[in-house]
Amino acid sequence: MSQNLDYSETFYRQHARRYAEVSHNFIQSVYIETSHPALRGDEDLMDRLQELIPAGSRGLDAGCGAGARDVFHYWRQGYDILGVDAVEENILEARRLHPEIAQRVSVADLRRPLDYPDGSFDFILCNAVIQHIAPDIALGITLPEFTRLLKPSGILQLMFKTGEGVATVYDRDYAADRTFQLYDPEEILDLLVGRGFRIVPAEGDKLGGVMNFKDPKPMDHCVFFARKSA
Repeated sequence: MSQNLDYSETFYRQHARRYAEVSHNFIQSVYIETSHPALRGDEDLMDRLQELIPAGSRGLDAGCGAGARDVFHYWRQGYDILGVDAVEENILEARRLHPEIAQRVSVADLRRPLDYPDGSFDFILCNAVIQHIAPDIALGITLPEFTRLLKPSGILQLMFKTGEGVATVYDRDYAADRTFQLYDPEEILDLLVGRGFRIVPAEGDKLGGVMNFKDPKPMDHCVFFARKSA
């Protein structure tokens, strides 16, 4: 794969409207074989992030996807959230579905530094995005940018597909083959810990720690909440 091309840009351009439909109806958002009993799907992560970050906080959905479902959700819950995505069709679909947040979503490439000052956000969510970025870029630019943009004590919610190399699978919801970059969770965790992050631990039955699950395709994922040091 070229380091200059997102592995899925063509896919999203072709399937933006269908992707928004799948996302908004949570069709691929149910998890199986989860390592935490309270983790059943995307909505559980949404609920937990709102426990960790009070309404009114400023956030960024880095790679908000076609329709910007999560930007719209958190905005309705009272969060001052923005969304960026590298694919223009994804942003156009967000503005079509949710004109209320049209000025909150924009095109930006996570493979390059983002045009926000240091410490701009109380929280950043990046769900199933770095799996479309070459590892040297994700580890050398994308994740360091998140550490720069977060305020002290800010929260990063990060989800990615796990394994070695790249994997191509057939996605029945789009009748298409899709290719993903896989990541070793330990490599990601080492980078973040080295930059002053600590994983938010599980508290009773509340989500926390390093969590694993399979999606409906099925593919293995890792997700966690990490807090930047104060």
